[in-house]
Amino acid sequence: MDAGAELCTPFLTQLPVSGAAVSMFGGAASETLVCASDKLAAKLDELQFDLGEGPRWEALRTKLPVLVPDVRNSHPYSWPVFSKAVLETEAAALFVFPVTLGALELGVVELHNTKPGSLSYADYATASVLAGQTAWHLLRGVLSVNSPDTNPAVEAALMSRREIHQATGMVLAQSGSSAADALLLMRAHAFAHALTLRETAEAVLQGRLSFAPGNDAHGSGGLQ
Repeated sequence: MDAGAELCTPFLTQLPVSGAAVSMFGGAASETLVCASDKLAAKLDELQFDLGEGPRWEALRTKLPVLVPDVRNSHPYSWPVFSKAVLETEAAALFVFPVTLGALELGVVELHNTKPGSLSYADYATASVLAGQTAWHLLRGVLSVNSPDTNPAVEAALMSRREIHQATGMVLAQSGSSAADALLLMRAHAFAHALTLRETAEAVLQGRLSFAPGNDAHGSGGLQ
């Protein structure tokens, strides 16, 4: 487990799930993985982060839990690419709970099982309570990220994707697009070239990839 394991552990000890991850949105950085209980939990989060679709985004948008008790026999919803990608993992069921406090959207809790099956009403209620408790942990991290007593696990997570946000700014300037469209351009490039979003961001920051007019960033990769 990573340094933020204390945020994931309650979900593993109090619920019949195989793994858990907690992602934070907003604050000093967005779309940040705070903790993952295992490699599969981290991979599921990374897939959705890279693709820009999946249950984590649906939960954030609707502010409601997204429950997929059997990923191999479920409607692909509005995540056609992720629905195919998840079949290549060991995940059999996904349960994503939004982490909110009133109107504040702080993140999501991503739970998975390696066997299909629904959560019981009691487990659903427990997961909701734990998500609420997690919200307070994340809020404290957001509010104190620049203070000397910052939670080191949250601070490390906030910094972990800084390069992506720096690269987004560069792509924004190169393409003359909005920040959202700049990130979309990088995601499209990463998907088209079988790269992670981090790898694409590194190429932008190192000057090996440009989205400026005249550079074929989508076709040949725009790599220099």
